[in-house]
Amino acid sequence: MLKQILACFALLVAAALPSTAANLDNASCLNCHETKKEKIEISTKDGDKRKLLPLDQRKFNRGVHGDMQCTDCHKEITDSQANHKKSTTAKKPDCIQCHQNIWETVKKEGLTKEKERLGQVIKSIDEYKQSFHARPDKENPDRVHATCVECHTAHDFNVPPKGTAQRTAWHKTINDTCGKCHEEQLEIYAVSVHGEEFIDKGNIKAAVCTDCHSAHSVINTSSANFKLSNTASCGSCHQTEVKSYSDTYHGKVNKLGYVYTARCVDCHDSHGIKRVDDPKSKVHADNRMKTCQKCHDGKKLPKATAGFASFAPHANSHDFEKYPEMWVTTKFMIGLLVFVFAFFWLHSGLWYVREWKERKENKTETYVRTAGMQLDESKHFRRFPVGWRIAHLVFALATMTLVLTGTTAMFANTDWAPLVAKALGGPQVLGIAHRIAAGVFIAIFFIHFVYVMQRLLRDKDFRWFGPDSLVPNWKDLDDCIGMFKWFFGKGPRPQFDRWTYFEKFDYWAVFWGVSVIGGSGLMLALPHITATYLPGWVFNVATVVHGEEAFLAAVFLFTVHFFNNHFRPGKLPPPDVVMFTGTQSLEEFRHEHPAQYQRLVESGKLETLLVEAPSRQMHVGSVILGLTLLAIGLTLLVLVINGMFGKIVGG
Repeated sequence: MLKQILACFALLVAAALPSTAANLDNASCLNCHETKKEKIEISTKDGDKRKLLPLDQRKFNRGVHGDMQCTDCHKEITDSQANHKKSTTAKKPDCIQCHQNIWETVKKEGLTKEKERLGQVIKSIDEYKQSFHARPDKENPDRVHATCVECHTAHDFNVPPKGTAQRTAWHKTINDTCGKCHEEQLEIYAVSVHGEEFIDKGNIKAAVCTDCHSAHSVINTSSANFKLSNTASCGSCHQTEVKSYSDTYHGKVNKLGYVYTARCVDCHDSHGIKRVDDPKSKVHADNRMKTCQKCHDGKKLPKATAGFASFAPHANSHDFEKYPEMWVTTKFMIGLLVFVFAFFWLHSGLWYVREWKERKENKTETYVRTAGMQLDESKHFRRFPVGWRIAHLVFALATMTLVLTGTTAMFANTDWAPLVAKALGGPQVLGIAHRIAAGVFIAIFFIHFVYVMQRLLRDKDFRWFGPDSLVPNWKDLDDCIGMFKWFFGKGPRPQFDRWTYFEKFDYWAVFWGVSVIGGSGLMLALPHITATYLPGWVFNVATVVHGEEAFLAAVFLFTVHFFNNHFRPGKLPPPDVVMFTGTQSLEEFRHEHPAQYQRLVESGKLETLLVEAPSRQMHVGSVILGLTLLAIGLTLLVLVINGMFGKIVGG
């Protein structure tokens, strides 16, 4: 009985005595720190008074930390007295360290899949550590810009499940949380189109701070990484607009990883974005010129002229009512591409099959009569003079440079384009190289044109539609029809004269290319001059024409032209070096151009055009040069096809 009395007495004494570290449970802590209690003030090192954060037990219990004890985080608290004595070894609560310690334990126990949500927290921590918020504040280097608890609140933090009303309510608090530090930006946002939708109309799909700046990986808005990712952030909601923007020069440079051209915020503003039809909008019809002239100011860039204001950076080929010029242009270019490739790829495929069968059967046909002439078969026929050969080589190099630099910009969305751009020195260097190559291409074209014309005009006997002329004639049509008959075994192979119909097509395609590709490229290269005389939609049309026609030229060159001259069975193994040596054997000449051979035999002029065969060094060098150009061309073809396929798949 005495023992029981003593035990009761001991309990009464213990209840009357101050709490010790042994009973630092949540109930003890809430005796003072619960929101209903009187506010507690403590003195700071500077002598000021600071109120302790009150705790709402209901919210705490519903939060993610609701099943934890206060001392799980506040390990430095050693008693429950006023002005706690604190441990000298234990650190203050550290959200990051605590979660990382728990994650290490989870990994050791192999429970990472079961604790997937904790893994997401660790990912957020890693992002935060690299963020602008984790950097020391310049005005107060002892602390960082923002800590976890300043955004989340440690005691009642909770992210409700997606799709619930609680999640919607939590989502609506994001801007206010950010606004605690960024008041000015929040005020501007509140009167923007995003703010009106989110705050005034309750549209939770409208953009909030974290949609553009992210939640944990917040980085300096002046950094290149932010500027690049910011465009993609806009695209997460405005997919159609970002796609059309990506088709412009501004967008392609951005896709290549550079930020010196206009982005969404440069034209639309950042926090204060207005609707396009709002008179205060930077892209309103009355304000566009001023917006364009922020960059095109006449200093770093030529000053924007009248046509800039009517340029449509979001024009597309689907909306005829809004963009009729783009719709018509795109449909025409698609039709042209389909026709050219369908005809010539069919032509090449049938030719390959027919020629392969004849070679397999060792079938040969005698196309010419030599009239008893005894020719030295070791001799070669001179087909191309030195000037033509040099022009062809320069043309080839200029064209390949144009294809590489042009398609790098055109297919900036591919994985390889940014690598090429970086390797070559960036988009600005690409642009310079592209323009130089275009200048060389056009210069060679005009030199050739003037040279040919002055020779022809002085030749009184030259026939414009004769066999030595590159001007198409009725025989070319007959030869084309004859080739298709030969493909299907319905007739003999046509006897070509000096120029075949497909060689003439290659020749005149350059005239088309210089006019269309060169003309549109010149308009895009000198926008301030173009926009002085023409409306802005011309830039949209010129971009489509320039890119699609260049694609047509590149693919035609590296497929049809390469096949006709290097990869059909009669030319294997590649390359055909006649364009480098300028000569071809009599056997090849008789087979490739029997009608010309026959004419020269009958006129007695053939022997005057025979020369010694190229030296071994010349032949080997020509083969190496030819194979090198073929390898470069086929590599470019792979890049172009990859880019176009990605463009089609990506929509």
